Amino acid sequence: MKVLLAINPEHVANILAGCKFYEFRKRGAKRKIDSMLIYETAPRQKVVAEVEVLDMLEDSPEQLWLLTREGAGISKEFYDEYFCGREVAFAYKLGSVHIFETPKELSEFGVKVAPQSYIYIK
Repeated sequence: MKVLLAINPEHVANILAGCKFYEFRKRGAKRKIDSMLIYETAPRQKVVAEVEVLDMLEDSPEQLWLLTREGAGISKEFYDEYFCGREVAFAYKLGSVHIFETPKELSEFGVKVAPQSYIYIK
């Protein structure tokens, strides 16, 4: 199963450069995810890559940071602000990255608007 995630350009750049090995989310997918399509938000607004998902971690924000901080690709301050007030945090452990030679439109995946969190792709 694939999901499509909207991700800010700074984080997309870090994933594509191999500096960010986890994608953090406030909500985890209910189904097992094999890969994610990365939609880079404005200004680009295109699907730029597909990334293998090796695992989905779920824990308290404090514990999850201890598990992921080496490959987080974000600062502790950013992380704490993102998960502020949350009891549970999620992280997708990322594997191999396939960068699309030509970025794709959402419509190529049957999607009309970028998701707030994620959407499943058949």
